[in-house]
Amino acid sequence: MRLGIIGLPQSGKTTLYNALTRGSVPTGAGGRLEVHTAVVDVPDPRVDVLTRMFNPKKTIYTKVTYADIAGLDGSAGRNGISGVLLNHLTQMDGFIHVVRCFESEEVPHPAGSVNAARDLATMDAEFILNDLIAVERKLERLAEERKKGGGRDKAVIEREQALFDRFQTELNLEKPLRDLAISSEEEKLLAGFGFLSLKPTLVVFNLAEGQPEPQIEYPHAHSQLVGLQGRLEMDIAQLPPEEMQVFLDEYHITEPSLYRMIRLSYDLLGLQSFFTVGPDECRAWTVKRGATAPEAAGEIHTDLQRGFIKAEVVAYDDLVALGGKNECKAHGKLRLEGKEYIVQDGDILEIRHNS
Repeated sequence: MRLGIIGLPQSGKTTLYNALTRGSVPTGAGGRLEVHTAVVDVPDPRVDVLTRMFNPKKTIYTKVTYADIAGLDGSAGRNGISGVLLNHLTQMDGFIHVVRCFESEEVPHPAGSVNAARDLATMDAEFILNDLIAVERKLERLAEERKKGGGRDKAVIEREQALFDRFQTELNLEKPLRDLAISSEEEKLLAGFGFLSLKPTLVVFNLAEGQPEPQIEYPHAHSQLVGLQGRLEMDIAQLPPEEMQVFLDEYHITEPSLYRMIRLSYDLLGLQSFFTVGPDECRAWTVKRGATAPEAAGEIHTDLQRGFIKAEVVAYDDLVALGGKNECKAHGKLRLEGKEYIVQDGDILEIRHNS
């Protein structure tokens, strides 16, 4: 999972990046193109419980990659976002959009005033305009292809034209593409385009200490809103674990921002975790909700998906409640599932396969 942290200059992108990654990247890059990347373990208390149960040689958490992407300032215009910056943005699975809410004389707002609704709309407009440019170019190429003939099947071209006509209509109404219902077949057609307004987006209101979250309507699909005290969270993230909990309690923060952002991001991207356990390794894996057992096996190794026979499955809650696999088997909680089985969050899998 790759998440791009975006926002206008002086919004606090790098502050949030440091809070999420426990990093110390200097803040205040302004509008310059600059990208910082870090890979972070996804905290999951279930992995810790399984580790205590099985005492493996290794414990491996699933990972998330955060990219702090500077360079967006709302002024791309009709030419769209520059090639290098656009390349970084299109590689992301989703965005964490940081919107400034805090006032500061030391950090003046580039627009002269703090206005969260305005800044949120500015970034959305930049992505919508960029996608509209790409859609219009694609429609021009499709029209030329249809005119020349002799190439791809005419029905395929017409399906693509219909899809991009829908996109053009939506974008001209200044709506992000993630508001549209897109079929799995249409998703295949879109592979490689990387439309920015199509990507799931977590909007983070960057608050001053004690500042209430703004009440802003944002009726878009595949989007969530959350308030966060960025500077405070960054300071807490730099503390040793034993001191961190003291500060979290003092400021009435239920959990570090890292945990909260991960959970929200998983939900936004439609992801879930399953586990493999044993004396050698306890490991968490990430898979799309709705994935079948063979698809989950493929996350472990492609050979397991090709040679898949059955999956031995037990739910995490059952395993913990009963104390082990043998106990689960005795109570009928451990079962064999075939190729059609839909993996559930927290499933513990052992794949049976042809070698």
